[in-house]
Amino acid sequence: MSLPFTLLIDPVAVESERSTFDDTFHEVDSAAPALRVGELSTQRGDGIFETLSVVNGHPHEVEPHISRLSNSAQICDLPAPNPAQWRAAIAYAVTRLPHQGELALKFVLSRGVESGPAPTAWLHATRAADFSAVRQNGVRVVTLDRGYPRGVAERAPWLLMGAKTLSYAINMAALREAHHRGADDTIFLTTDGYVMEGPTSSVILRAGGVYVTPAPSGAILHGTTQQSLFEYLVARGEKVEYRDVTVDELRHADAAWLVSSVRLAVAVTTLDGEPMNTDAQLTDAFNAYLLGRTH
Repeated sequence: MSLPFTLLIDPVAVESERSTFDDTFHEVDSAAPALRVGELSTQRGDGIFETLSVVNGHPHEVEPHISRLSNSAQICDLPAPNPAQWRAAIAYAVTRLPHQGELALKFVLSRGVESGPAPTAWLHATRAADFSAVRQNGVRVVTLDRGYPRGVAERAPWLLMGAKTLSYAINMAALREAHHRGADDTIFLTTDGYVMEGPTSSVILRAGGVYVTPAPSGAILHGTTQQSLFEYLVARGEKVEYRDVTVDELRHADAAWLVSSVRLAVAVTTLDGEPMNTDAQLTDAFNAYLLGRTH
């Protein structure tokens, strides 16, 4: 099967007692029209998504991605996705995709057409961009104020900050601002100086020999790749922590990484123009582990 690859999905209620879902999705030509003009995912960004990596025919972190999709649906008052159906759709797609190289598989659940009867869902696979250079050389990062104090998501849940929604305009604007400042990426901060996450990544730092990530909350997504790396570190006998992290702690860390499903682990080489300590050997080990996963 050539890429890109697209599968349209007819969402099935979570309480369905089906044992097979093959009749609930079908392949479509990725170059042909597939969504209606009134589709709210394109009109308002009213939908949620996940992107997982498929390496040499192995999809990575399927269950954490489906779990996070379900959590996002709950936050956004979308119909609960049927995990069995999404497993089946992903499994079917993997059988139809090339079994060599790195691919990005994105799956989307939208509210559908305004005043329509049902949500819209699809899965789309493309060949992943070549991230070998940034995995090797790292990224220059600037910090940007997200405009919210710590704890705002709990006080104002209607901001949907804990959901992975299709409304990515702010995230893309932040990346453009980073480029305007001569950097490659950004890390969001709360207005009171606490580290959040990158526009498309989680933050991990090593401080005093302990690996730390900002505690998942209503404002910070629980990163699937970050969780996998913490499992790897614990298996190696390392100590990991979820807790609040100040920007000053980040600046003085032994090393720091941005991690995500397709780009994997990239070292932060400079922060706001100041050099950061890096650990090239460990970064290579992180990426070797992430690329070699078979689950």
